[in-house]
Amino acid sequence: MHNWKIKLSLFINYYVFAILLNSSGIAILQVQNNFAVTEKDAAWIDPCKDISIAVVSFLVSSYITRFGYRRAMLTALGLISAVCFIVPNAPGFLAVKLLFVAVGSCFALIKMSVYSTIGIITKDSKEHISFMNFIESFFMVGNLTLYFIFSSFVDSNNPQSTSWLNAYYLIGGLSLLAFLLLLSSALDESSAKPTTEKPLTAEFSEMFKLAAQPIVLAFIFSAFIYVLIEQSIQNFLPTFNNKVLLLPAALSIQMGSILAGSTATGRFLAGLILKKLNWFYVLIGCLLCAAALVLVAMPLAQDVTATNATGWLDAPAAAYIFPLIGLILAPVYPAINSVILTSLPKPKHGLMSGLIIIFSALGGTTGSLITGYIFHEYSGQTAFYFTLVPITLLIICLVIFKRLQKNTATNVDFDMSKAGH
Repeated sequence: MHNWKIKLSLFINYYVFAILLNSSGIAILQVQNNFAVTEKDAAWIDPCKDISIAVVSFLVSSYITRFGYRRAMLTALGLISAVCFIVPNAPGFLAVKLLFVAVGSCFALIKMSVYSTIGIITKDSKEHISFMNFIESFFMVGNLTLYFIFSSFVDSNNPQSTSWLNAYYLIGGLSLLAFLLLLSSALDESSAKPTTEKPLTAEFSEMFKLAAQPIVLAFIFSAFIYVLIEQSIQNFLPTFNNKVLLLPAALSIQMGSILAGSTATGRFLAGLILKKLNWFYVLIGCLLCAAALVLVAMPLAQDVTATNATGWLDAPAAAYIFPLIGLILAPVYPAINSVILTSLPKPKHGLMSGLIIIFSALGGTTGSLITGYIFHEYSGQTAFYFTLVPITLLIICLVIFKRLQKNTATNVDFDMSKAGH
Protein backbone atom coordinates (compact mmCIF):
# COMPACT_ATOMS: atom_id res chain seq x y z
CA MET A 1 0.00 0.00 0.00
CA HIS A 2 1.30 3.41 -0.98
CA ASN A 3 2.53 5.52 1.98
CA TRP A 4 1.56 2.66 4.35
CA LYS A 5 4.11 3.54 7.03
CA ILE A 6 3.13 7.19 7.37
CA LYS A 7 -0.56 6.21 7.25
CA LEU A 8 0.01 3.75 10.11
CA SER A 9 1.84 6.48 11.99
CA LEU A 10 -1.13 8.85 11.59
CA PHE A 11 -3.49 6.19 12.93
CA ILE A 12 -1.27 5.54 15.99
CA ASN A 13 -0.82 9.26 16.73
CA TYR A 14 -4.56 9.85 16.57
CA TYR A 15 -5.20 6.77 18.73
CA VAL A 16 -2.90 8.02 21.51
CA PHE A 17 -4.42 11.49 21.56
CA ALA A 18 -7.93 10.08 21.46
CA ILE A 19 -7.18 8.45 24.81
CA LEU A 20 -5.64 11.61 26.23
CA LEU A 21 -8.29 14.05 25.02
CA ASN A 22 -11.31 12.00 25.90
CA SER A 23 -10.09 11.11 29.37
CA SER A 24 -11.45 14.56 30.28
CA GLY A 25 -14.89 13.04 30.88
CA ILE A 26 -13.40 10.57 33.35
CA ALA A 27 -11.37 13.35 34.97
CA ILE A 28 -14.55 15.44 35.37
CA LEU A 29 -16.16 12.60 37.33
CA GLN A 30 -13.08 11.67 39.36
CA VAL A 31 -12.09 15.18 40.50
CA GLN A 32 -15.59 15.53 41.95
CA ASN A 33 -14.93 12.41 44.01
CA ASN A 34 -11.27 13.11 44.81
CA PHE A 35 -11.10 16.85 45.38
CA ALA A 36 -14.68 17.79 46.36
CA VAL A 37 -15.39 20.06 43.39
CA THR A 38 -18.83 20.68 41.88
CA GLU A 39 -20.01 19.82 38.37
CA LYS A 40 -19.65 23.49 37.41
CA ASP A 41 -16.04 23.61 38.62
CA ALA A 42 -15.14 20.22 37.14
CA ALA A 43 -16.51 21.39 33.79
CA TRP A 44 -13.52 23.77 33.53
CA ILE A 45 -11.26 20.80 32.79
CA ASP A 46 -12.54 20.82 29.23
CA PRO A 47 -11.81 24.53 28.64
CA CYS A 48 -8.25 23.90 29.89
CA LYS A 49 -7.93 21.48 27.00
CA ASP A 50 -9.98 23.30 24.39
CA ILE A 51 -8.75 26.84 24.96
CA SER A 52 -5.18 25.52 24.74
CA ILE A 53 -6.07 23.84 21.45
CA ALA A 54 -7.56 27.08 20.12
CA VAL A 55 -4.68 29.31 21.24
CA VAL A 56 -1.91 27.03 19.94
CA SER A 57 -3.76 26.46 16.68
CA PHE A 58 -4.14 30.21 16.17
CA LEU A 59 -0.47 30.89 16.89
CA VAL A 60 0.98 27.98 14.95
CA SER A 61 -1.31 27.34 11.97
CA SER A 62 0.34 30.01 9.82
CA TYR A 63 3.80 28.67 10.62
CA ILE A 64 3.29 24.90 10.68
CA THR A 65 3.88 24.42 6.95
CA ARG A 66 7.34 25.92 7.35
CA PHE A 67 8.08 24.01 10.56
CA GLY A 68 6.98 20.71 9.00
CA TYR A 69 4.06 18.42 9.82
CA ARG A 70 6.26 15.48 10.82
CA ARG A 71 8.44 17.64 13.05
CA ALA A 72 5.34 19.14 14.72
CA MET A 73 3.95 15.69 15.49
CA LEU A 74 7.27 14.54 16.96
CA THR A 75 7.39 17.63 19.18
CA ALA A 76 3.87 17.00 20.48
CA LEU A 77 4.45 13.31 21.17
CA GLY A 78 7.73 13.93 22.98
CA LEU A 79 6.28 16.67 25.19
CA ILE A 80 3.11 14.81 26.16
CA SER A 81 5.08 11.66 27.00
CA ALA A 82 7.04 13.62 29.60
CA VAL A 83 3.90 15.24 31.06
CA CYS A 84 2.11 11.89 31.42
CA PHE A 85 4.99 10.53 33.48
CA ILE A 86 5.03 13.59 35.77
CA VAL A 87 1.35 14.21 36.63
CA PRO A 88 0.59 11.02 38.67
CA ASN A 89 3.32 12.11 41.08
CA ALA A 90 1.55 15.42 41.84
CA PRO A 91 -2.16 14.61 42.29
CA GLY A 92 -4.52 17.56 42.65
CA PHE A 93 -7.19 19.51 40.78
CA LEU A 94 -4.61 22.04 39.57
CA ALA A 95 -2.33 19.27 38.29
CA VAL A 96 -5.22 17.72 36.37
CA LYS A 97 -6.07 21.06 34.78
CA LEU A 98 -2.42 21.61 33.82
CA LEU A 99 -2.33 18.12 32.31
CA PHE A 100 -5.19 19.04 30.00
CA VAL A 101 -3.53 22.33 29.08
CA ALA A 102 -0.59 20.24 27.85
CA VAL A 103 -2.87 17.72 26.14
CA GLY A 104 -4.71 20.49 24.29
CA SER A 105 -1.54 22.26 23.24
CA CYS A 106 0.04 19.09 21.86
CA PHE A 107 -3.16 17.91 20.18
CA ALA A 108 -3.35 21.17 18.26
CA LEU A 109 -0.04 20.28 16.63
CA ILE A 110 -1.11 16.69 16.02
CA LYS A 111 -4.49 17.51 14.47
CA MET A 112 -3.22 20.26 12.19
CA SER A 113 -0.44 17.96 11.02
CA VAL A 114 -2.66 14.90 10.55
CA TYR A 115 -5.36 16.78 8.65
CA SER A 116 -2.82 18.45 6.40
CA THR A 117 -0.88 15.22 5.82
CA ILE A 118 -4.04 13.45 4.64
CA GLY A 119 -4.16 15.89 1.73
CA ILE A 120 -0.59 14.90 0.81
CA ILE A 121 -1.05 11.12 0.90
CA THR A 122 -4.49 10.80 -0.76
CA LYS A 123 -4.97 11.12 -4.51
CA ASP A 124 -8.51 12.57 -4.83
CA SER A 125 -11.52 13.86 -2.92
CA LYS A 126 -13.21 10.45 -2.69
CA GLU A 127 -10.14 8.86 -1.13
CA HIS A 128 -9.78 11.91 1.13
CA ILE A 129 -13.29 11.72 2.62
CA SER A 130 -12.98 7.94 3.01
CA PHE A 131 -9.58 8.14 4.75
CA MET A 132 -10.83 11.00 6.91
CA ASN A 133 -13.68 8.83 8.18
CA PHE A 134 -11.40 5.83 8.73
CA ILE A 135 -8.90 7.84 10.76
CA GLU A 136 -11.69 9.46 12.77
CA SER A 137 -13.12 5.98 13.40
CA PHE A 138 -9.71 4.90 14.73
CA PHE A 139 -9.77 7.99 16.93
CA MET A 140 -12.97 6.58 18.43
CA VAL A 141 -11.29 3.18 18.89
CA GLY A 142 -8.83 5.01 21.12
CA ASN A 143 -11.77 6.62 22.86
CA LEU A 144 -13.32 3.18 23.36
CA THR A 145 -10.08 1.79 24.78
CA LEU A 146 -9.65 4.52 27.35
CA TYR A 147 -12.79 3.59 29.29
CA PHE A 148 -11.43 0.12 29.98
CA ILE A 149 -7.94 1.43 30.74
CA PHE A 150 -9.18 3.94 33.31
CA SER A 151 -11.89 1.75 34.85
CA SER A 152 -9.19 -0.80 35.68
CA PHE A 153 -7.37 1.86 37.72
CA VAL A 154 -10.44 3.30 39.47
CA ASP A 155 -11.17 2.13 43.03
CA SER A 156 -14.98 2.25 43.33
CA ASN A 157 -14.76 1.28 47.01
CA ASN A 158 -12.63 4.32 47.81
CA PRO A 159 -13.95 7.42 45.99
CA GLN A 160 -11.07 9.53 47.36
CA SER A 161 -8.42 7.32 45.73
CA THR A 162 -6.31 8.98 43.02
CA SER A 163 -5.15 5.62 41.63
CA TRP A 164 -6.86 6.48 38.31
CA LEU A 165 -4.04 8.92 37.59
CA ASN A 166 -1.65 5.95 37.27
CA ALA A 167 -3.31 5.22 33.92
CA TYR A 168 -1.28 8.13 32.53
CA TYR A 169 1.92 6.12 33.01
CA LEU A 170 0.55 3.62 30.49
CA ILE A 171 -0.58 6.37 28.13
CA GLY A 172 2.84 8.02 28.38
CA GLY A 173 4.40 4.74 27.31
CA LEU A 174 2.07 4.51 24.30
CA SER A 175 2.91 8.08 23.36
CA LEU A 176 6.61 7.27 23.50
CA LEU A 177 6.06 4.29 21.19
CA ALA A 178 4.13 6.54 18.78
CA PHE A 179 7.08 8.95 18.85
CA LEU A 180 9.52 6.20 17.89
CA LEU A 181 7.27 4.93 15.06
CA LEU A 182 6.92 8.41 13.57
CA LEU A 183 10.65 8.99 13.93
CA SER A 184 11.22 5.98 11.66
CA SER A 185 8.64 7.14 9.06
CA ALA A 186 9.32 9.35 6.05
CA LEU A 187 6.98 12.04 4.70
CA ASP A 188 7.47 14.07 1.51
CA GLU A 189 5.92 17.46 2.36
CA SER A 190 7.08 19.28 -0.77
CA SER A 191 3.59 19.44 -2.32
CA ALA A 192 2.28 21.29 0.74
CA LYS A 193 4.97 23.96 0.71
CA PRO A 194 3.88 27.41 -0.52
CA THR A 195 5.39 28.45 -3.84
CA THR A 196 6.55 31.74 -2.32
CA GLU A 197 7.58 32.53 1.21
CA LYS A 198 5.51 35.25 2.91
CA PRO A 199 6.02 37.10 6.19
CA LEU A 200 4.14 35.49 9.10
CA THR A 201 1.98 38.61 9.47
CA ALA A 202 0.82 38.14 5.88
CA GLU A 203 0.02 34.48 6.54
CA PHE A 204 -2.02 35.42 9.62
CA SER A 205 -3.89 37.88 7.45
CA GLU A 206 -4.65 35.09 4.97
CA MET A 207 -6.26 33.06 7.76
CA PHE A 208 -8.62 35.90 8.59
CA LYS A 209 -9.43 36.42 4.90
CA LEU A 210 -10.19 32.72 4.57
CA ALA A 211 -12.40 32.75 7.67
CA ALA A 212 -14.37 35.74 6.38
CA GLN A 213 -15.63 33.96 3.28
CA PRO A 214 -19.34 32.95 3.49
CA ILE A 215 -18.83 29.26 2.76
CA VAL A 216 -16.01 29.01 5.31
CA LEU A 217 -18.15 30.83 7.89
CA ALA A 218 -20.97 28.35 7.30
CA PHE A 219 -18.52 25.50 7.77
CA ILE A 220 -17.07 27.06 10.94
CA PHE A 221 -20.51 27.37 12.54
CA SER A 222 -21.28 23.77 11.56
CA ALA A 223 -18.06 22.45 13.10
CA PHE A 224 -18.53 24.58 16.25
CA ILE A 225 -22.06 23.31 16.85
CA TYR A 226 -21.22 19.67 16.11
CA VAL A 227 -18.37 19.61 18.63
CA LEU A 228 -20.57 21.41 21.16
CA ILE A 229 -23.03 18.51 20.89
CA GLU A 230 -20.37 15.79 20.90
CA GLN A 231 -18.39 17.11 23.87
CA SER A 232 -21.45 17.94 25.98
CA ILE A 233 -22.50 14.28 25.73
CA GLN A 234 -19.07 12.70 25.93
CA ASN A 235 -17.71 14.70 28.84
CA PHE A 236 -20.73 14.22 31.07
CA LEU A 237 -21.79 10.70 30.14
CA PRO A 238 -19.78 9.07 33.00
CA THR A 239 -21.24 11.63 35.42
CA PHE A 240 -24.74 10.97 34.01
CA ASN A 241 -24.27 7.23 34.52
CA ASN A 242 -23.03 7.74 38.05
CA LYS A 243 -25.35 10.48 39.35
CA VAL A 244 -28.52 9.97 37.33
CA LEU A 245 -28.49 6.24 36.58
CA LEU A 246 -26.82 5.55 39.97
CA LEU A 247 -24.13 3.21 38.68
CA PRO A 248 -20.81 2.69 40.52
CA ALA A 249 -17.95 4.92 39.34
CA ALA A 250 -15.95 2.18 37.59
CA LEU A 251 -19.06 0.83 35.84
CA SER A 252 -20.13 4.37 34.89
CA ILE A 253 -16.78 4.83 33.15
CA GLN A 254 -16.88 1.42 31.46
CA MET A 255 -20.36 2.00 30.06
CA GLY A 256 -19.18 5.26 28.54
CA SER A 257 -17.36 2.97 26.10
CA ILE A 258 -20.70 2.31 24.37
CA LEU A 259 -20.64 5.87 23.05
CA ALA A 260 -17.07 5.49 21.82
CA GLY A 261 -17.73 2.10 20.28
CA SER A 262 -20.87 3.23 18.50
CA THR A 263 -19.10 6.34 17.19
CA ALA A 264 -16.15 4.29 15.93
CA THR A 265 -18.57 1.92 14.17
CA GLY A 266 -20.50 4.83 12.67
CA ARG A 267 -17.37 6.45 11.26
CA PHE A 268 -16.07 3.19 9.85
CA LEU A 269 -19.39 2.57 8.10
CA ALA A 270 -19.45 6.18 6.92
CA GLY A 271 -16.06 5.64 5.29
CA LEU A 272 -17.79 3.04 3.09
CA ILE A 273 -21.19 4.71 2.66
CA LEU A 274 -19.89 8.15 1.72
CA LYS A 275 -18.07 6.65 -1.25
CA LYS A 276 -21.51 5.89 -2.68
CA LEU A 277 -23.98 8.48 -1.35
CA ASN A 278 -24.21 12.26 -1.24
CA TRP A 279 -22.76 13.51 2.05
CA PHE A 280 -25.47 16.13 2.62
CA TYR A 281 -28.45 13.76 2.64
CA VAL A 282 -26.58 11.26 4.83
CA LEU A 283 -25.78 13.92 7.45
CA ILE A 284 -29.27 15.44 7.56
CA GLY A 285 -30.75 11.97 8.04
CA CYS A 286 -28.27 11.28 10.84
CA LEU A 287 -29.16 14.48 12.70
CA LEU A 288 -32.90 13.81 12.51
CA CYS A 289 -32.37 10.31 13.88
CA ALA A 290 -30.18 11.71 16.68
CA ALA A 291 -32.94 14.07 17.79
CA ALA A 292 -35.41 11.18 17.82
CA LEU A 293 -33.03 9.09 19.95
CA VAL A 294 -32.75 11.84 22.59
CA LEU A 295 -36.54 11.95 22.85
CA VAL A 296 -36.68 8.17 23.27
CA ALA A 297 -33.76 7.70 25.68
CA MET A 298 -34.18 10.52 28.22
CA PRO A 299 -37.62 9.42 29.53
CA LEU A 300 -36.03 6.03 30.31
CA ALA A 301 -33.66 7.78 32.73
CA GLN A 302 -36.54 9.34 34.66
CA ASP A 303 -37.05 8.24 38.25
CA VAL A 304 -34.30 5.60 38.29
CA THR A 305 -34.15 4.25 41.84
CA ALA A 306 -31.06 3.11 43.69
CA THR A 307 -29.93 -0.29 42.48
CA ASN A 308 -27.22 -2.75 43.37
CA ALA A 309 -25.88 -2.76 39.85
CA THR A 310 -22.45 -4.37 39.82
CA GLY A 311 -22.12 -5.21 36.14
CA TRP A 312 -23.38 -4.48 32.66
CA LEU A 313 -26.38 -6.79 32.90
CA ASP A 314 -27.74 -4.90 35.92
CA ALA A 315 -27.65 -1.45 34.29
CA PRO A 316 -30.87 0.36 33.29
CA ALA A 317 -31.89 0.54 29.63
CA ALA A 318 -30.97 4.22 29.28
CA ALA A 319 -27.31 3.37 29.90
CA TYR A 320 -27.38 1.29 26.70
CA ILE A 321 -29.72 3.28 24.47
CA PHE A 322 -28.59 6.89 24.81
CA PRO A 323 -24.89 6.27 23.94
CA LEU A 324 -26.02 4.85 20.58
CA ILE A 325 -26.34 8.48 19.53
CA GLY A 326 -22.65 8.18 18.67
CA LEU A 327 -23.45 5.77 15.83
CA ILE A 328 -25.84 8.30 14.32
CA LEU A 329 -23.78 11.46 14.77
CA ALA A 330 -20.49 9.80 13.78
CA PRO A 331 -20.30 10.75 10.06
CA VAL A 332 -20.98 14.47 10.54
CA TYR A 333 -17.64 15.87 11.68
CA PRO A 334 -15.18 14.04 9.38
CA ALA A 335 -17.49 14.52 6.39
CA ILE A 336 -17.80 18.31 6.70
CA ASN A 337 -14.07 18.61 7.38
CA SER A 338 -13.29 16.62 4.26
CA VAL A 339 -15.68 18.65 2.10
CA ILE A 340 -14.03 21.94 3.04
CA LEU A 341 -10.45 20.62 2.87
CA THR A 342 -10.82 18.99 -0.53
CA SER A 343 -12.10 22.34 -1.78
CA LEU A 344 -8.77 23.97 -1.02
CA PRO A 345 -5.33 23.71 -2.64
CA LYS A 346 -2.89 21.73 -0.48
CA PRO A 347 -0.84 24.75 0.70
CA LYS A 348 -4.08 26.13 2.24
CA HIS A 349 -4.76 22.97 4.27
CA GLY A 350 -2.61 24.14 7.18
CA LEU A 351 -4.59 27.38 7.52
CA MET A 352 -7.93 25.63 7.15
CA SER A 353 -6.92 22.93 9.62
CA GLY A 354 -6.08 25.68 12.08
CA LEU A 355 -9.56 27.18 11.68
CA ILE A 356 -11.15 23.74 12.09
CA ILE A 357 -9.25 23.12 15.30
CA ILE A 358 -9.82 26.58 16.78
CA PHE A 359 -13.58 26.57 16.34
CA SER A 360 -13.94 22.91 17.23
CA ALA A 361 -12.11 23.62 20.48
CA LEU A 362 -14.32 26.62 21.23
CA GLY A 363 -17.37 24.46 20.53
CA GLY A 364 -16.13 21.81 22.93
CA THR A 365 -15.52 24.36 25.67
CA THR A 366 -18.95 25.91 25.19
CA GLY A 367 -20.67 22.53 25.25
CA SER A 368 -18.89 21.41 28.40
CA LEU A 369 -19.59 24.62 30.33
CA ILE A 370 -23.26 24.76 29.31
CA THR A 371 -23.81 21.10 30.17
CA GLY A 372 -21.99 21.43 33.49
CA TYR A 373 -24.14 24.42 34.42
CA ILE A 374 -27.45 22.78 33.44
CA PHE A 375 -26.41 19.52 35.11
CA HIS A 376 -25.63 21.32 38.37
CA GLU A 377 -28.58 23.73 38.40
CA TYR A 378 -31.29 21.46 36.97
CA SER A 379 -30.64 17.79 36.19
CA GLY A 380 -28.72 15.40 33.97
CA GLN A 381 -31.80 14.69 31.88
CA THR A 382 -32.36 18.40 31.27
CA ALA A 383 -28.70 18.81 30.28
CA PHE A 384 -28.98 16.10 27.63
CA TYR A 385 -32.43 17.26 26.44
CA PHE A 386 -30.66 20.55 25.65
CA THR A 387 -28.79 18.81 22.80
CA LEU A 388 -31.98 19.12 20.75
CA VAL A 389 -31.29 22.86 20.39
CA PRO A 390 -27.83 22.60 18.78
CA ILE A 391 -28.96 19.61 16.67
CA THR A 392 -31.63 21.87 15.15
CA LEU A 393 -29.13 24.68 14.61
CA LEU A 394 -26.69 22.27 12.96
CA ILE A 395 -29.31 21.14 10.44
CA ILE A 396 -29.86 24.79 9.49
CA CYS A 397 -26.10 25.41 9.16
CA LEU A 398 -25.61 22.36 6.93
CA VAL A 399 -28.40 23.50 4.62
CA ILE A 400 -26.68 26.89 4.26
CA PHE A 401 -23.26 25.24 3.85
CA LYS A 402 -24.53 22.96 1.08
CA ARG A 403 -26.24 25.83 -0.72
CA LEU A 404 -23.09 27.95 -0.62
CA GLN A 405 -21.00 25.03 -1.82
CA LYS A 406 -23.34 24.51 -4.75
CA ASN A 407 -23.48 28.20 -5.73
CA THR A 408 -19.82 29.10 -5.27
CA ALA A 409 -17.67 28.71 -8.34
CA THR A 410 -14.48 30.67 -7.70
CA ASN A 411 -13.92 32.30 -4.33
CA VAL A 412 -11.25 32.43 -1.61
CA ASP A 413 -8.67 31.28 -4.18
CA PHE A 414 -10.21 27.88 -4.82
CA ASP A 415 -12.72 26.28 -7.11
CA MET A 416 -15.52 24.58 -5.20
CA SER A 417 -16.31 22.38 -8.19
CA LYS A 418 -13.10 20.48 -7.38
CA ALA A 419 -14.65 19.17 -4.19
CA GLY A 420 -16.38 16.36 -6.06
CA HIS A 421 -19.23 16.06 -3.53
